[in-house]
Amino acid sequence: MSYETNECKWYVVHTYSGYENKVKANIEKIVETRNLHHEIEEVIVPMHDVVEVKNGQKKNVTRKVFPGYVLLKMVMNDETWYIVRNTRGVTSFVGPASKPVALSEEELANMGLMLPVETLNVEVGDSVKVISGPFEDSIGIVKEINLNKKIVIVTLSVFGRETPVELNFTQVSSLI
Repeated sequence: MSYETNECKWYVVHTYSGYENKVKANIEKIVETRNLHHEIEEVIVPMHDVVEVKNGQKKNVTRKVFPGYVLLKMVMNDETWYIVRNTRGVTSFVGPASKPVALSEEELANMGLMLPVETLNVEVGDSVKVISGPFEDSIGIVKEINLNKKIVIVTLSVFGRETPVELNFTQVSSLI
């Protein structure tokens, strides 16, 4: 089995349930000891924050986005394939017949990976101007900001009524 590419791409490995962080740590340790930083650039277990309600109490909890999977940005060759495939806790690479298939740009975008980091220089309560879309040139007040979805809820005056409108970060501009 020969895998030869010279560029880093994102691959997905399947792990035993609950072993994601151990697999990440083991691969990072191997990269460190064998000085493979140029071949295995990044190992991640995508996480996201959720609010759990237990016994009437709200609690912020961090959960795995893809339980049972670890993402690797690596150069695929016989050595890296062997190292990753034989890491304790790894069951296989994701792909047909366990043949590694790199993630496409579209898949990376859908997963929120490799996108330019969008930031918003407004806070809840700030006045903003809508700079694109059907509400262009409207002025409103930020009611909510969702960093994960990269959206902002802005209250706009529509037909004389205060109406919450969901907009992308790129559709609003601070008035400050």
